Amino acid sequence: MELTYTKTGNYLIPNLVMDPQPEGEIGAWGWRRKRFLKEHRKGAYNALLMKGTLTQHLIETNEAALDMMETLVKQMAASEGVTEALKRRDQMAWVGAMNNIRARADEIVRTELIEV
Repeated sequence: MELTYTKTGNYLIPNLVMDPQPEGEIGAWGWRRKRFLKEHRKGAYNALLMKGTLTQHLIETNEAALDMMETLVKQMAASEGVTEALKRRDQMAWVGAMNNIRARADEIVRTELIEV
C-alpha cells in the first residue's frame, strides 16, 4: 500500500480514501444486530469495523432476518389455520392470531440471528 501526501503549510497530510461501501439497506434487523455487537460482542464489532466489512455484515443480516421472518410467519400461519377465510369471517381473531405469530417469529429471529 503506497500512500500519497498533500503538503499543507509545514505538514504532510496523507491522502486517505475510504473503501467503497456496499449498496443496500441496513434496515431494522441490521441496526439491532449492530447494537447487539456493540454492547455484547465488542471484539467482533471492532474486528468487522476495522476490516471494513461491518456494513456488508449488517446488510446480509437484515436480508437473512427478513427472509426468515417471512418464512416463519407463513409456516406458522399455515400450521395454525390462520387463513384469508378466517380474515373474512372474523377479522379481529385474524389480527390477534397474526400479531401473536409475528411476535413469536420476531423472538425466534432475534435469538437465532441477531443475538448470536
